[in-house]
Amino acid sequence: MTDMTYAISAGSADRLGAHPVGDGVNFAVFSAHAERIEICLYDAQGQREIQKLALPDRLGDIWHGFVPGLGAGALYGLRAYGPFAPQQGHRFNPAKLLIDPYARRLSGPLIQHEALLGYVPGAAQADLSPDHRDSAPFMPKCMVYADPAPLPRARRVPRDRVVIYEAHPKGLTAAHPGVPEAQRGRFAGLASDAVIEHLHRLGITTLELLPVQAHADEAFLTRKGLSNYWGYNTLAFFAPEAGYTAQGDPAEFRDMVTRLHAAGIEVVLDVVYNHTAEGNELGPTLSFRGLDNASYYRLMPDNPRFYVNDTGTGNTVNCAHPMVIRMILDSLRYWVEIMGVDGFRFDLAPVLGREPEGFAPDGRFLSALRQDPVLANVRLIAEPWDVGPGGYQLGAFPPPFLEWNDRFRDTARGFWRRDGGIAELAERITGSAPSFDRGGRAPQATVNFITAHDGFTLADLTSYDHKHNLPNHEGNNDGHNDNRSDNLGHEGPTDDPSINAARAQRRRNLLATLFLSQGTPMLLAGDEIANSQHGNNNAYCQDNPTGWIDWDDPDRALADFTARLIALRHAHPVLRQRRFLHSAEIPGGGRDLVWRLPGGEEPSPADWQNPGLRTLALELRLAADLPDRDAHADDTALIAVNGSDAPVEILLPELRGRGWLRCLDTADPLTQDRSEPGASVLVHADSIALFMPEGDPA
Repeated sequence: MTDMTYAISAGSADRLGAHPVGDGVNFAVFSAHAERIEICLYDAQGQREIQKLALPDRLGDIWHGFVPGLGAGALYGLRAYGPFAPQQGHRFNPAKLLIDPYARRLSGPLIQHEALLGYVPGAAQADLSPDHRDSAPFMPKCMVYADPAPLPRARRVPRDRVVIYEAHPKGLTAAHPGVPEAQRGRFAGLASDAVIEHLHRLGITTLELLPVQAHADEAFLTRKGLSNYWGYNTLAFFAPEAGYTAQGDPAEFRDMVTRLHAAGIEVVLDVVYNHTAEGNELGPTLSFRGLDNASYYRLMPDNPRFYVNDTGTGNTVNCAHPMVIRMILDSLRYWVEIMGVDGFRFDLAPVLGREPEGFAPDGRFLSALRQDPVLANVRLIAEPWDVGPGGYQLGAFPPPFLEWNDRFRDTARGFWRRDGGIAELAERITGSAPSFDRGGRAPQATVNFITAHDGFTLADLTSYDHKHNLPNHEGNNDGHNDNRSDNLGHEGPTDDPSINAARAQRRRNLLATLFLSQGTPMLLAGDEIANSQHGNNNAYCQDNPTGWIDWDDPDRALADFTARLIALRHAHPVLRQRRFLHSAEIPGGGRDLVWRLPGGEEPSPADWQNPGLRTLALELRLAADLPDRDAHADDTALIAVNGSDAPVEILLPELRGRGWLRCLDTADPLTQDRSEPGASVLVHADSIALFMPEGDPA
């Protein structure tokens, strides 16, 4: 940008943000309570302010102006004038340079400094006194960015075939020897040949990435020499995180999506619209707080100096405000249309549906999202809990939402650790119908998982009884305490072959439980190769080998077993049903779901209440009410679960002249399609076995 003097005219309020139009740039900014908003233009290095331009016109609460001669690549920030009255909910401070909420690209990272605070630190009731230091030297600048043409929509994976792979956008490739060194830890690396080959080998359809939107590191972490590695501290909802690119160019993200789509892999983003990087009343003034604190955030009704904290992070975005709803929807549409993504996983999603009276499935934001012609047809996944009142909402989100099912996680972990009987596990294996079978929802509504980014990895779940989070410098007080983990005889790594064999089988049991259950399975990246975080169950600040996947010594046998599980799921619709099963009569006889005791009889109500019952067989057929079931009429499966400490003989149902194949056995992972000639089969202690019909139907 040259040091020429720019003029400004009224421009247009039609499109929020900064957009090249003709021979200039149009700016439009929302603020209901500001008295004046300025555009501050900077030199090409973002170090020197060259001009301030007040937005000259206002339409409703949108301030706008047009600057001729300005173009794409120009660096700018915002300053907002208005009352500094925290006790009335207003925190305007024109000394603080602000990020445009609609900025597509930032010039660099945020630099932590006291000047970012809008108040004078150290004083009594500090946040009531404005700080007049200029924060611009420490703030990234917004870059005017010309949106490229929308990307073509990828072919959507059928809902019953989706297999999600949750990964960190850096950690997946930062230490991957097969990824070109220059691409490691970047968006480009996610679409490298090595990663695509691995995903194909596993059978993954959908890559779900932890937050990729520009985020900031909290000051308390930088003081410890750590960072917010996971990225759940959003700074700008439209801008990709520059640290995952070579030069900060959003085109690298688009190129990644394009290449993954060409490989048949969907991209879903973990998005954080529930809070921002500004924290509570003692946090920095970076964007929303300085533009219109009382509109963007939910404030305490009896004392708007303080923030509602339903997120546990200090602030809560006001998702019931019409202009905040507009911003979030505009952001989501941008990531779908311009950046090409296929869906979103919403962090702490009850915040999005919380109205003044509490969570409402038909609340303003959720209703707007579901009727949006662009967004209603992408994958929508809710994390159905937050820390606010009534914050646990599993099963309460409206279609077409899918929901993370933590009860599946806890039940599967607990059962294989010998916590209780099999009744609850039976409910989870069949799709958690009591939570999700309503309103026309399909079994895919439950996103089943054993592990996720938050908590132990699968390897650590079977190697540690306790969390080991001391490297986080929080005295091991952070992270979950109820992990339902089991070290199987020794805390951490061991050379004991019996313990290692037991751990390997426990991992296979957990993975088999995941992929043989009805619903949408989600695999944590690295679990298939037994990646460890050394017992850290909260590696949110570990941007180092602890938080990165270790590819140096992968468990190839476990990866082969995982790929086998997913291949069986893909091959057999009976393992991924599109309807909930209700033991209904099917044409030609029999029922679509039958639970059997080892002797073949069905469990009585007393059996289901028996905590000592740990062995059952599930006979599955396609749902009786499936419209096209005749195309797969012979698709039958028997899943035998033996959670006891002794082998059990299980009677096989008759198949009208056909035999059974043992397709998979967690106690003998090399077993594939072994014929079972007898009327019963032996199922080993602490194992799952899958049986399928042999030969053509009679």
